[in-house]
Amino acid sequence: MTEKTVTAQDSPQMDQSIDFSMVLASAVHDMKNSLGMLLNSLDELRQENENTLRDSKQFNMLQYEAERMHNDLVQLLGIYRLGENNLSAHIEEHYVPDFLSEHLARHTPLLEGLGIDYSVAAEDINGFFDADLLTGVLNNTINNAIRYTQSRIRLTAHMNDGSLVIGVEDDGNGYPVNMQHSGTLNFKSLDFNSGSTSLGLFFASSVAQLHSNGSVTGSIRLHNGGEYGGGVFEIWLP
Repeated sequence: MTEKTVTAQDSPQMDQSIDFSMVLASAVHDMKNSLGMLLNSLDELRQENENTLRDSKQFNMLQYEAERMHNDLVQLLGIYRLGENNLSAHIEEHYVPDFLSEHLARHTPLLEGLGIDYSVAAEDINGFFDADLLTGVLNNTINNAIRYTQSRIRLTAHMNDGSLVIGVEDDGNGYPVNMQHSGTLNFKSLDFNSGSTSLGLFFASSVAQLHSNGSVTGSIRLHNGGEYGGGVFEIWLP
């Protein structure tokens, strides 16, 4: 008896019109939700076993990597929606010092577990932005700062030439010359062969551009210096 190999073309169950980008986006969404539940469980576990887990290198690394993967998935979904022209900014007014303090609070257990000093230096100002989109940008930026800092991280906010400037600073070695950037990024500028695609920066730049005031659109800036002399990430929102 001769066996026949069934191919996708032969199978009547294979729908050739399947939108695989939608399938992948759905899978990424499910993974993001699962990681979110995992992170909540890790937070509860840390609270219940604070004395034993606070300085656990293995536990802190587990939480850091879970946060990093969760942030990556959030960005991938955002970039997918951007490609589908389905990502927009819902601008609302926020009191910036409270927004940054509340945002940093979710990272506090990990920062303390890793022995990293943290602070907020924000002017007494209100800002107009999409809190959810900006949270995605800050989560990724803080996570990168945790990776490269020596011991200190701070969030900053001030007004400059009519724009709200929110920054993340650390006392690490700073950004290499090829990463220092001012303005906007486009997808074609990403290097998928370098081992660092800068998708997080592309997402941040895209979020910035969704914020506009007249003909002025938002942008990001990467440079070295700041209060600690290390890397400085800034998002400018008009």
